[in-house]
Amino acid sequence: MHFQFRKMAASSEPLQLRQQVDVSPLLKGLGDIKADGPLTAELTASYVGPDTVDVQGELSVQLDMSCSRCLTPVHEHLDIPFHEQFKLKKQPEEAEDDEDETIYVDNETVELVPYVEESFILNLPMTVVCKESCKGLCPTCGRDLNEGACGCNNEVVDPRLAALKDFFK
Repeated sequence: MHFQFRKMAASSEPLQLRQQVDVSPLLKGLGDIKADGPLTAELTASYVGPDTVDVQGELSVQLDMSCSRCLTPVHEHLDIPFHEQFKLKKQPEEAEDDEDETIYVDNETVELVPYVEESFILNLPMTVVCKESCKGLCPTCGRDLNEGACGCNNEVVDPRLAALKDFFK
């Protein structure tokens, strides 16, 4: 999946790009996240100015993860917005604007797959829960508290104040 600056400048129509990207190698070090199929990138590249191409669209992927509280499997669909702007020339020596998110490239042809993969990795959820009311696992016996109470005494007493716990009895 790529575009060429010269072809984009000569064309009056935006370029429609669609490709499926295998993200399984990107998830190798993340044991509890697995891709359930390839990531689908549907992008539109538009020539917007002198040697500048704007690429935007959406990335879609199905993921199999584990709930961060109770470890039950969670099947989640992610829709990730994608927007990058590419400029054909060297980056200015002095950064005029820290907010400038333009990507400066030296080559006439820009391969988009690395930028798609980067956007995917940056938009992975930090934690996933099976439901907002998930109670998690018992820290003592490991039972899933969503299925019922386990009967363990999980009262935590600060060891510095342990001598005072029977003070008011």
